[in-house]
Amino acid sequence: MHNENAAQLNPLTLAFLGDGVYTLFVRTYAAERMDVKAGDMDAFCRAYVRAEAQAKAYRAIESELTEDELDVARRARNSHPKNKAKNASAADYMHATALEAVIGYLYARGDEERLGEIQRRAMEESV
Repeated sequence: MHNENAAQLNPLTLAFLGDGVYTLFVRTYAAERMDVKAGDMDAFCRAYVRAEAQAKAYRAIESELTEDELDVARRARNSHPKNKAKNASAADYMHATALEAVIGYLYARGDEERLGEIQRRAMEESV
């Protein structure tokens, strides 16, 4: 995807997109590096994509984000999603949404290098 107006997209749309992109990244990481049953890979992946882990990752990398990325994250954090966190605090849910929006933004822009960098850092910091 290559959308030069990615920053103008709804932040929850970016978060929706980012959720899928990050989940695929984590699953690909697991599939390439783990020689275990699918259920074990699934458990590994769930540890990284749950809201609490994503919020922890966002807080750890927030200072490394560009101004544009911070703007997308701020808009996502301040959005009013219709869904509520099921197994996370409201603060963690909104910080996870911010991380997902940044990932969605980078994916929509087609900035593969930065996208990979942010996803790798998120995985390092999340668990």
